Amino acid sequence: MKFLKYLIVGIVFGIVMAKSEAISWYRIQEMFRFQAFHMYGIIGTAVTLGVIGVALIKKLKLRDVQGNPIQFYPKNKSIARYLIGGIIFGLGWALSGACPGPMVVNLGYGFLSFGLVFLFAIFGTYLYGAVKDKLPH
Repeated sequence: MKFLKYLIVGIVFGIVMAKSEAISWYRIQEMFRFQAFHMYGIIGTAVTLGVIGVALIKKLKLRDVQGNPIQFYPKNKSIARYLIGGIIFGLGWALSGACPGPMVVNLGYGFLSFGLVFLFAIFGTYLYGAVKDKLPH
């Protein structure tokens, strides 16, 4: 029962991803080949809503569910770290045909080949955790 709300949010997320066709390998390939605007529209909408959400959190000084203030820490704005991270993420996305959200939804849809993609995503997360102290943050 404790995790029921997360299960419900995950199910709704999966339905939205499926209905918007954001889990479609073909849609993702269209995006990377600059053949369709569909995925750029979805990503642009998500970024716009994220910017609005963060602005509202800052302006209204909202708190999390435990009552703690939500804080945003300034980050090092080194362009190289964003380029390297973006290239690694983009290569994984282009090669697998899915970013992390659609990857899990596709697995739930029964596309078992995404099990291998999921295992490599878990491995990559583990690898990052193992070397993160040696990386420039």
